[in-house]
Amino acid sequence: MTTGTIAGHDRRQHPQGERRRHELVAAAAALLTEGGFDAIRHRAVAERAGLPLASTTYYFDSLDELIEAAVEHAGRAELVAGRERLARLHGGEPVDVIEFALDLLVGDADSQAVMLRYERLVGTSRRPYLRPLMRQLGKELHQLLLDILTAGGFRMDDERIDQLISVVDGAVVNALIEVHPDPRQAARRMLLSVMPDLAAH
Repeated sequence: MTTGTIAGHDRRQHPQGERRRHELVAAAAALLTEGGFDAIRHRAVAERAGLPLASTTYYFDSLDELIEAAVEHAGRAELVAGRERLARLHGGEPVDVIEFALDLLVGDADSQAVMLRYERLVGTSRRPYLRPLMRQLGKELHQLLLDILTAGGFRMDDERIDQLISVVDGAVVNALIEVHPDPRQAARRMLLSVMPDLAAH
C-alpha cells in the first residue's frame, strides 16, 4: 500500500469523511426505496447527497459497495424502528401486532411502493454479493417478528413465523400480478384465512 493510499484511507476515516460517507449511503438508500437498484448511480447519489460526483468513487471502491451499504442502511433502519416499536409494545402501548408485522413485511399500502419493495427482494438474487447481508437481515427480521407476535399474546415458533412470511409474500405477489389496488390488505385477508387464530386478539 502506498503512502498516498494510506493518507486517503485516513481522510476517509476522519469525522468529516465519515459524515460525507453516511450522507452518500443515506442518499443511495433513499434512491433504492424510490426507484430500485437501477436508481443507484454515481451521479444520482452525489446529486441527492449534495456532494461532488467524485465523492462516490472516493468513499466507495465500486458501485456494488455503495449498493450494499444502501441496502444495509435501509434494512437496519427498518429493524431499528421495529425494535423501538416493540419496546413501546412491551411498555404497554396498544398495538395491532398483525398490522405491525405487515409494516415490516410489506410496508406501504400503495401498490407501486410494494412492487418496488418486492422487486428489490427479487433483485438480490441477481447480486450474489448481497446474499450474506440479506441472510443476516432476514434472520434478524425473523426474530423480530417472533418477538412481536409473542408479545402480542400469540403462540409462535420459528416454523409458524416461516409460514406467516410465506403466506404474506405469496399473497402480495399474487395481488401484484392481478394489479390489486391494495396488496397489503390482500395479504392481511389471506393471512387471517390461513392462520385464523391471529384474528382472535
